[in-house]
Amino acid sequence: MTKIWKDESGITIPANRVTNSEKTRERAADKLLKNAHFINDKLARFKMEFSETVAQVYNEVMAENGVDISERKGNFTFYNFDRSIKLETDINERIDFDDAMIAVAKEHFDNFLSNGTGSVDAMIRELIMNAFSTSRGKLDVKKLLGLLKYRTRIPEIKYPEFHLALNAIEKGIRRVDSKTYHRISMRGSDGKYMPIDLNFSSI
Repeated sequence: MTKIWKDESGITIPANRVTNSEKTRERAADKLLKNAHFINDKLARFKMEFSETVAQVYNEVMAENGVDISERKGNFTFYNFDRSIKLETDINERIDFDDAMIAVAKEHFDNFLSNGTGSVDAMIRELIMNAFSTSRGKLDVKKLLGLLKYRTRIPEIKYPEFHLALNAIEKGIRRVDSKTYHRISMRGSDGKYMPIDLNFSSI
């Protein structure tokens, strides 16, 4: 079958006007694209197999140890019997905040700080100030979430505004999306694990 040559504008070009190097590039591009699709599809299927296998191992480990597995939480790493192979699954969840609830939290924190905090140490004051400082207009998620661990340190009866602010932060949490990363590594003669690069993250 005679190939019809068309340029990027859709205009048909006579075959005798197409150079040998252009024909070579055409064949190379077609071949590499076909192989790229094949490899991408194979990698996607392997990622699915990896995920299902890790889930099976995880469920069996939890079941053997009497742990409720109705909801998968956290990351998971396991090894083969002689620990020469390491398999890791990391779940990274991106967290954002509802702007209105963060505004509510800031109002409560401002009241908490302006009403006199008595015995509350200066470190917590600084943590609050730093949590609401922005970098390129973005709040620091880790700093905001870090304030929640101080709930038990500051009595609610004495400092209700502080706890109202923490409640607002918790209500404002939005889990936008999550990504799961899989890694498989082999132990070398030096005892270190060398990962096999699969780059699943974009698939």
